[in-house]
Amino acid sequence: MNHFSHVTNAYLAEYQSILNEMIRGMSSAALTDSISHNFIVQMIPHHRAAIQMSQNILKYTTNLPLQAIAENIISEQTKSIANMETILAACGAQSNTPQEVSVYQSAVSQIIQIMFFQMSHAQATNQINADFIREMIPHHEGAVRMSENVLQFPICPQLKPVVEAILVSQKRGIRQMQYLLECICGC
Repeated sequence: MNHFSHVTNAYLAEYQSILNEMIRGMSSAALTDSISHNFIVQMIPHHRAAIQMSQNILKYTTNLPLQAIAENIISEQTKSIANMETILAACGAQSNTPQEVSVYQSAVSQIIQIMFFQMSHAQATNQINADFIREMIPHHEGAVRMSENVLQFPICPQLKPVVEAILVSQKRGIRQMQYLLECICGC
């Protein structure tokens, strides 16, 4: 039996639903011989989960810095999804060698399995502000690793600035959340 408040239980139930949907979306994405296409179709459900996670915490938190972080995630990742959807068809036309796709996808599989594990096992407490950060940091770290991985391969030119923007925003978000987590847990 857990000793969580009704608010915490509601927050965590929604988080689990979002996480399960993201895992399904990323694991069942239709992959092709285009690394650019594969990155996009796996990153879109990843971004959607971040948006939904942020909307979930915004229902409960009164922490102003955390509200700003969540609102920024919603704004940046909504824009990133729109950019990826716009270039998907053109980027999907650029194919890669079977070896490139195999090496790329093998690395992605490892990255997302680690991310899924860390997010599934994030510490849950009655401090949902801290819970959100402990869930979102490995989510952002997964996006960073996926982005660094895809840049090692030939990808369509339109995707490169999208990936670079993901790297900048996710790394910044990780730093902000690590700092805020120290304040929440140490203040």
